[in-house]
Amino acid sequence: MNGAAEFFDEMRQPDGTVRPPYADYCKWYDGQDQRLLRRKHSEAETNFRKTGITFNVYGEDEAEERLIPFDMVPRIIGAGEWRRLTRGIEQRVSALNAFMHDLYHRQEIVRAGRLPERLLRHNDAWLPNMVGFTPPGGVYTHIVGIDLVRTGPDEFYVLEDNARTPSGVSYMLENRETMMAMFPELFLRCPVESVSDYPRRLAKSLAASAPQCSGDRPVVAVLTPGIYNSAYFEHAFLADQMGAELVEGSDLRVVDGRVAMRTTSGYKAVDVIYRRVDDEYLDPLTFSPDSVLGVPGIMDVYRSGKVTIANAPGTGVCDDKAIYSFMPEIVEFYTGEKPLLPNVETWRCADPDSLKYVLDNLGELVVKEVHGSGGYGMLVGPASTKKEIEEFRAKLVERPGNYIAQPTLSLSTCPIFTKKGLAPRHVDLRPYVLVSPDKVDITPGGLTRVALKDGSLVVNSSQGGGTKDTWVLKD
Repeated sequence: MNGAAEFFDEMRQPDGTVRPPYADYCKWYDGQDQRLLRRKHSEAETNFRKTGITFNVYGEDEAEERLIPFDMVPRIIGAGEWRRLTRGIEQRVSALNAFMHDLYHRQEIVRAGRLPERLLRHNDAWLPNMVGFTPPGGVYTHIVGIDLVRTGPDEFYVLEDNARTPSGVSYMLENRETMMAMFPELFLRCPVESVSDYPRRLAKSLAASAPQCSGDRPVVAVLTPGIYNSAYFEHAFLADQMGAELVEGSDLRVVDGRVAMRTTSGYKAVDVIYRRVDDEYLDPLTFSPDSVLGVPGIMDVYRSGKVTIANAPGTGVCDDKAIYSFMPEIVEFYTGEKPLLPNVETWRCADPDSLKYVLDNLGELVVKEVHGSGGYGMLVGPASTKKEIEEFRAKLVERPGNYIAQPTLSLSTCPIFTKKGLAPRHVDLRPYVLVSPDKVDITPGGLTRVALKDGSLVVNSSQGGGTKDTWVLKD
């Protein structure tokens, strides 16, 4: 894992020449005063603090707020590269939605022997309450984040599917706004696709998914757990940008068979709820009875077809990493096509032969909890001590079905700005996909997360990673 030569650098060829997507940017960068750039980098951090773009870290210091570091060197994707990516993303998201419908109806994929029934039987994210019910418009996954990694010029892999409540889109938008404010001349030089209309596209997509009982202008609300949630900034930001109401569970109640929100002139019916509250807290009458974050009776209204909940309850099944390992079969089963975007090779530790291989090669693999997220509960073998590996080995032996393992990929690198100039760091990409009954809409760009520590492969903000603006070039 040592040496930059092992990694695909997205900006420069091995001989040092600049790759075509970065040509205009590099010409601009080479003509800049480094002292000015250092000052701009510092200004960007100050701007993020003033705007309040922070996230909460749970653990040692409960709900400690931190700034997500921003790097001002954009990650640039060529128009042709993006076209290939979008075809693969659309295929995968369409398959995920068809998969969700099948899971809660006839389970044809299980009957066909392509997916083990045990993956549902032992899956907390699979909700019996959704069996036999089809959401308004037939859409389960209204907002999806597909995490991608790159290992070569034409080699992209899906690392994770985020279909429950994908976060981070506010950083995509603020990163672009910051770049345009700092370097407006760059956007005259480089033809970059816009991402700023994402909130408008989100509002339009959600409105198109409204139930039949809604009027010509469906009422959309964003349901947040409240100010102490780690992504509260994003909830408030998106509600404001969409022109939607930001509500908490206490602002909503069931009135005359509809979900209604409290206003200064009484209760007003809501047609679409973009919820950022987990399934188990949505309805204390259906799920966790002690929840104060949800709305008593909302599931009854939902199952009567009189409100849209985005994303649908039960979509967390798609985030399960054991389910992820079957995505090639899932894509082929529902689309009749081979996946355009491959999975990362995955060993299911529930399988005895796979478990033996993983235990024999722990020091070289990445091992993840099937329900884990945010970089927690995982082992990065090459970066771990012997003690950490042995402690993880004991967990694996005790609960093998709780883990999957993957090879340590040679993730691509993009340059970040340092005091000594540009330096390569590993990155991933989360494009955001909007699904309505008649359209799959992929925003040209997404959130690039970057491992700011030299040599680190962990890009999660909770583990010390940062973000950068993602440019998709126009033709």
